[in-house]
Amino acid sequence: MSTPITLSVAGILLNWLVEEGAAVRSGDVIAEIEADKATVEIEAPVNGILLSQSAQPGDELAEGATIAAIAADGEDTEVASQQVQEVDETVKDAAVAETEDANTDAADPAAESIKPHAIQTERLRVSPLARKLAAERGIELSQVKGSGPNGRIVKEDVENFAPSRAAADHSRLPAEGYEELEIGRMRKRIGEGTSRSKREAPHFYVTIEVDVDSLLEMRKQWNQSQPEAHKASVNDLLVKAVALTLRDFPNLNTHFAEGKLLRHLRRNIGISVALEDGGLINVVASDADRRELAELARTNREMIERTREGRIRPGDVEGATFTISNLGPYDVLEFSAIIDPPQAGILAVSSARRMPIVREDGSVGVGMRMRLTISVDHRVSDGAEAARFMQQLRQHLESPLHLFLSEQE
Repeated sequence: MSTPITLSVAGILLNWLVEEGAAVRSGDVIAEIEADKATVEIEAPVNGILLSQSAQPGDELAEGATIAAIAADGEDTEVASQQVQEVDETVKDAAVAETEDANTDAADPAAESIKPHAIQTERLRVSPLARKLAAERGIELSQVKGSGPNGRIVKEDVENFAPSRAAADHSRLPAEGYEELEIGRMRKRIGEGTSRSKREAPHFYVTIEVDVDSLLEMRKQWNQSQPEAHKASVNDLLVKAVALTLRDFPNLNTHFAEGKLLRHLRRNIGISVALEDGGLINVVASDADRRELAELARTNREMIERTREGRIRPGDVEGATFTISNLGPYDVLEFSAIIDPPQAGILAVSSARRMPIVREDGSVGVGMRMRLTISVDHRVSDGAEAARFMQQLRQHLESPLHLFLSEQE
């Protein structure tokens, strides 16, 4: 069976770097996708022959879409090609069925997941996901303005559709008192994701204050002994501390799905990266609890640099089980973050501040303090557990020596 190449992010196919029939090696970049404000490199998952390309440059593709197939080394390419052809015919049959009856559910689910192109109806160009969502919400597609190539209606257009209300709201504004701006792809996706998260996940919040004097001093000493590539940021230490804490609080490394709890066995920490021209992308520090600080710091820095340069890799953004949003560099006293679905929690990190403190012996002094706020999905956990999580996280940060030690199993 040929190996399909599927997308982990939605976007527009920019170009193919490998032709059909060419030999590829695992890890070779075969295509580039424009996803929000970054270019995502699509890599070959196995050694073999690129059998087919089922999307063309300029196509807007949904997350999970299959864009190509590879016959792995040792496979019969004729048999694999026949399998690809059968799948293509299934897709075409499904497209015809959907065109004839927009409400039919005749398309095979497997074929639906690999359908790369929008369906051309007599009046409208509509992607399958947009058509399905419109049917679920009772939206008349003729009223929706398409933002995709050639005016194609895509899923985001249906999600953002608000009939006539926008015009009524505009009528209350001064005639010359506003400027109308287009919403970029990234801002749309952020808006959709956060709206869905707040609507579906019942958030609650727990805030603590942490003494970070020891953490900052130990980091300073560590970085003096390390090459530039291995120097750790405060955020690297937070990533390590959160991942270690999640070992003892598996509920917060779980997500709610269709009435069940799916518990993750790895601690993969998402890191929110703000982009210079607006928006953000979460990169992922995989297995952060098991990796040595030097390597964790190096890989985090490389992912963040690639993201800010607009050239991310699928592995940079896949598989987060919990996220950290750090506004420390922006002189923020305290804030709460919105959970990134389907995760169950996110930690908001504020700025470390020098402030008056009362010591245990009653004397008054000055110390560095940082406020941390966890947002939790109440379907997965409760306030008492979140409070215990934050207490243990504080212990990791206030007694930080173990964060700098070798890998811990």
